[in-house]
Amino acid sequence: MLQALMNLLSLCLKPFGHGRSSSSSDSKLESFVGVSKEGKDGLLWYRDVGRYWPGEFSMAVVQANQVIEDQSQIESGPFGTFVGVYDGHGGPEAARFVCDHLFRHFQESYFFSEYNIVKKIYWDLKDGILHVNVMDWEVTISAETHGVVTSETIQRAICATEEGFTNLVSELWSTRPQMATVGSCCLVGVIYQQTLFVANLGDSRVVLGKKVGSTGGIAAIQLSTEHNANLEAIRHELKNEHPNDPQIVVLKHGVWRVKGIIQVSRSIGDVYMKHARFNREPINAKFRLPEPMDKSILSANPTIISHPLHPNDSFLVFASDGLWEHLSNEKVVDIVHSNPCAGSAKRLVKAALQEAARKREMRYSDLQKIDKKVRRHFHDDITVIVLFLNHDLISKSAVQTPPVSVRSALER
Repeated sequence: MLQALMNLLSLCLKPFGHGRSSSSSDSKLESFVGVSKEGKDGLLWYRDVGRYWPGEFSMAVVQANQVIEDQSQIESGPFGTFVGVYDGHGGPEAARFVCDHLFRHFQESYFFSEYNIVKKIYWDLKDGILHVNVMDWEVTISAETHGVVTSETIQRAICATEEGFTNLVSELWSTRPQMATVGSCCLVGVIYQQTLFVANLGDSRVVLGKKVGSTGGIAAIQLSTEHNANLEAIRHELKNEHPNDPQIVVLKHGVWRVKGIIQVSRSIGDVYMKHARFNREPINAKFRLPEPMDKSILSANPTIISHPLHPNDSFLVFASDGLWEHLSNEKVVDIVHSNPCAGSAKRLVKAALQEAARKREMRYSDLQKIDKKVRRHFHDDITVIVLFLNHDLISKSAVQTPPVSVRSALER
């Protein structure tokens, strides 16, 4: 049984965990991907088209901050397809940490959920190879959970990632206390068999493009729930959770913020708003609360939904809030529907930049000349991933293609 377990995990985990923009076997990947144009145009990185298990994908990200704070990835393997968009704030560290660790925790949660580990299995993943050392082991297999992705699979992975980042902040507290004020929104999509799971922390968003009968039209359906204090429902939620705090949400300069500091109410990181031991000197005074923190103010508990995929479900657009700040759900879906597949993500980013330029009464060509950091006054970092759905492949409910591992590749 032990050997079977080791063989299974080695086979399943070997292609993953490299944390770079494409797999090490580029020639093999390209033969599977087909035409897959990847490139960089100034502050814009893109992959026009690629292949994953149930269809094609397009990715793009444009930088606005001095250091890119958005991270994203697509992973495809035995579990189906995993998509992540991580919009950092206060610095890039939390988003990078999530991109480096969340998918690995998801793999652990998926593969090890099949087993009841009675004794400890010590293992490590190095250079894409699983190294296992079993000490006084006993393993039993649960047929009910064998090879199944559930909401709990994703929940456990997010919880482990939050715990890992909190531990990192604690380790660095004496040398880099500012890490306590860094956080990241986290949008995850998992396509498993004929179901899409969406988990969200913060204000990134996924929108479904759904065909309307036989009319040739397309409808925009938002699948994610956002956690931003500018939404009345979120303010109501925060007030209910903190009934004795009249300052739990504060309107500053026309923007609602939690404790007058941060817009999102859920995230990974931002531990200064979750643990009292980090809300003190030497962090910057603007992050320190005037009253003692008797309970967590922000949460790392994601909203998770499951959506059974229907043949009329045409494509999915995952994006950080930098896109939705300038384009409506309907506009985004119309752009993709009118220009399907190759270059869809790049086209959406450029449409958002054109709208950002128009709002400032500028030409798009002038905006392109503005350098990073200064560009942040016009738009945020923007990450877009478009997944096109092939229902003939989805209906087979089995992954029969080589694994794919792609991460956005702007300078880190």
